[in-house]
Amino acid sequence: MKFPVILLEFGCIQAHLPVLIGFSSMNRTFLIAFLTLCISGIFSLGVTAAGAPRALIVVGPSKHPPGTHEVAAGARVIEYCLEHLQNSQSFAADVIDEWPVDGELIEGYQTVVLIGDSFPGERMENSDRIMEDLGRMMDGGCGMVTVHYGVGLKNEDMGPDGDHSLLHWTGGYFAAKCDHHQSVARIYEAATIELADPGHPVGNGVESFTFPDEPYIKNYFGPDERMLPGAFPVATSMLPPEDPREEIIAWGIERADGGRGIGITLPHFFKNWNVDPMRKLLLNCILWTAGEEIPAAGVETSLPPLESFAPESVEFVPRKK
Repeated sequence: MKFPVILLEFGCIQAHLPVLIGFSSMNRTFLIAFLTLCISGIFSLGVTAAGAPRALIVVGPSKHPPGTHEVAAGARVIEYCLEHLQNSQSFAADVIDEWPVDGELIEGYQTVVLIGDSFPGERMENSDRIMEDLGRMMDGGCGMVTVHYGVGLKNEDMGPDGDHSLLHWTGGYFAAKCDHHQSVARIYEAATIELADPGHPVGNGVESFTFPDEPYIKNYFGPDERMLPGAFPVATSMLPPEDPREEIIAWGIERADGGRGIGITLPHFFKNWNVDPMRKLLLNCILWTAGEEIPAAGVETSLPPLESFAPESVEFVPRKK
């Protein structure tokens, strides 16, 4: 049976209703039921989209070689994953590489993800205004996730005591050649990542994994190497291989304002977005900071070829000297 145009032109249902007259009673009943199902599906999709959690993905500057950091392409990977969650409500995600002049444009987000060569809030133009806007977002309970070098701060970003808003927003940071602390960045051929607390929701469905990457070690968590109240380790690795110690390579915090923050020092190599447990851990972290329930199996996603996200290169390409 060939159905009339009415099946597709929902906005013109009333005008097309006479075509039902030529159908048998049974066929008319089937068609009406089918239309009702389709129309209700459209309306339910509208409700889902309108009520979807929102994530803002901020891309800071980067000068790393092709195949490493790839912050713009990495942001597009995160955006794609959040908008195509397979076992949880998908997000409405926005990617920006310039901070909006109108502060109202950053309202209504459940979490903000920042990726760049050191913390984008300090590296982007008009950083003072950006930090003020981020402060208002955090005061309102917005979550925050910093990705790889996005967890980093430089000496000029803080006073001699090492205090900085990022410490309180996410629970820690990578101290890049700072007077008060020296974190370490180094690429390892085989870094094994373990959950610090398998019972925490961010670890749902995440198994330990080993891959070549640059998990930062000796990160800064506060004076006297003690984590702030509400802060906790998310993932650890026994590094460096020649003198292995349990190093915190991802951390989080539940803030007094009700917001949540996480810093995760992965991934350095763009191709490692294809490492399923790494991607799952990072996406679990985003959901947790947004206040969303994480499925028991963790967030399930699949990716198209990484080339489709337009990196300079999927594989690492050293810059010519």
